[in-house]
Amino acid sequence: MITISDVKKIYQSKRGPIAAVDGVDLTIKEREIFGVIGYSGAGKSTLIRMLNGLEVPTEGTVDVNGQLVSSIKGKKLREARQSIGMIFQHFNLLWSRTVLENIQFPLEIVGVPKKERMRKANELLSLVGLEGRGDSYPSQLSGGQKQRVGIARALANDPSVLLCDEATSALDPQTTDSILDLLVDINKRLGLTIVLITHEMHVIQKICHRVAVMEEGKVAELGDVLEVFRNPQQQVTKRFVKEVSQEHDSEEAMEALLNDYPTGKVLKFTFVGESTGHPLITSLIRKFDLEVNILQGQISQTQKGAYGTLFVHLDGEETVIREALQYAESQRVKVEVMEDDRNAIS
Repeated sequence: MITISDVKKIYQSKRGPIAAVDGVDLTIKEREIFGVIGYSGAGKSTLIRMLNGLEVPTEGTVDVNGQLVSSIKGKKLREARQSIGMIFQHFNLLWSRTVLENIQFPLEIVGVPKKERMRKANELLSLVGLEGRGDSYPSQLSGGQKQRVGIARALANDPSVLLCDEATSALDPQTTDSILDLLVDINKRLGLTIVLITHEMHVIQKICHRVAVMEEGKVAELGDVLEVFRNPQQQVTKRFVKEVSQEHDSEEAMEALLNDYPTGKVLKFTFVGESTGHPLITSLIRKFDLEVNILQGQISQTQKGAYGTLFVHLDGEETVIREALQYAESQRVKVEVMEDDRNAIS
């Protein structure tokens, strides 16, 4: 569906050339929700803008739906863009037009008759949950409602690809979740391929199937979201994963736990997929002569299953603790022993 091949984007500055995107190779599958995450300056916005020709790569190719978006121009590029919808962080609505008129605008540009425009706009209004608000103006809408209008407008030309450029970063957490739920629903109902960029790991966790982590213009890590959460490889990825559970395993929280339990072992269990439903603690208590205390934990859902962490304290003989850890690992649970320097030594 989308193939990005050895793409570079170099800007000239007074200090010399700057590589915003530096040798990126990605293949995005049809109908998947693919996330690109990175901190400011990582190159993610430049990358997504190359998918619809808003930016032209300095080197490499970008193929979307069999069209080399990186090299076509004029009429061919305009036609290719009709199959690529885009929603923006700050909505980019026409403030002097009503909701229905905003949704109709892309259809108006390509010459769709008024009756058909109205039919399509009302259909999309219902899809995004804004029935009855067609005659309202953007200034009368909440942030979440404005983004729903932006989504409806992006779907007007029946695209096969939907690009989301920090689409939820201007919204509060509750509204963000409602917009993400809508994107998942659209992905399933319409079979769209969705590519979104964000700096929020919560967004990736909630709706993406796969993720590319960008740093300094390069893809630092790529994989299924569940696997990236379970076993992040790069430091930048570890920072993002930690952000969604920072209240549980920050240095301050770890220090407090270790001080409270000077004997035995403080452990971090990481559960993925089916292992989240396994009664591990009950099994440890029944099988081993140990004192087991549950300290804290959480379980989060991703598109490909559950991901959870649980901090526990085991106290008893060293050999028995070691046997218990081996048992936990045999149940497909990742085990980390938290030491005084907060380093994992499993």
